[in-house]
Amino acid sequence: MLTPHTGGMTPTENTRRRAPGMSVEERRSMIVHAVLPLLVEHGPTVTTSQIARAAGIGEGTIFRAFKDKEELFDACTVEALRPDHVLDAIAEIPLDQPLEARLAEAAEALGAHLERMSALMAALHPLGRTRRSPMKGGRRESMTAMQEAVTELFAPEQGRLRLPADQLASLFLSLLFSGKRLSLEASPTTSQIIDVFLHGAVGAA
Repeated sequence: MLTPHTGGMTPTENTRRRAPGMSVEERRSMIVHAVLPLLVEHGPTVTTSQIARAAGIGEGTIFRAFKDKEELFDACTVEALRPDHVLDAIAEIPLDQPLEARLAEAAEALGAHLERMSALMAALHPLGRTRRSPMKGGRRESMTAMQEAVTELFAPEQGRLRLPADQLASLFLSLLFSGKRLSLEASPTTSQIIDVFLHGAVGAA
């Protein structure tokens, strides 16, 4: 026997209406993460229809979250500079293993971060100088956070360090990032960079 409808919402309607939607920030974040791989592949020529398909939304939704593609690209640049993933990876490195092993794990995480960032910057390069504005402060803050994370890796050796831990972290990052950017035939490997960093360029006599 059917129960007569009393005029209120059915359970299905009630559930549907109460389901929380995304906040503006959540939607912006979702779109940015969907767009990042497209930007690396297509650069600034990526279309709104490609973005919409990747994010599983309508094209109009893009412009309810961002005023235009320029603002979206800026948000993608800021996201690429965020060091959250690499900081989490460095924080998980066990401090009870040898310093060389700690630095090798950190170098692997840092190298992956640099590659992702470089790929996006190369993709956005055709846009020229206007793309640099959101990068200045973010890059500085990102490098500071990574230096602080690497500094912690030197803590077990605190009593026998030749320089303060923060200076050693800065030096290590400089060597590592410079080595990663070199495209010369004789570019050092990560293990070679760590070996020279720890033991110097001249061996024992």
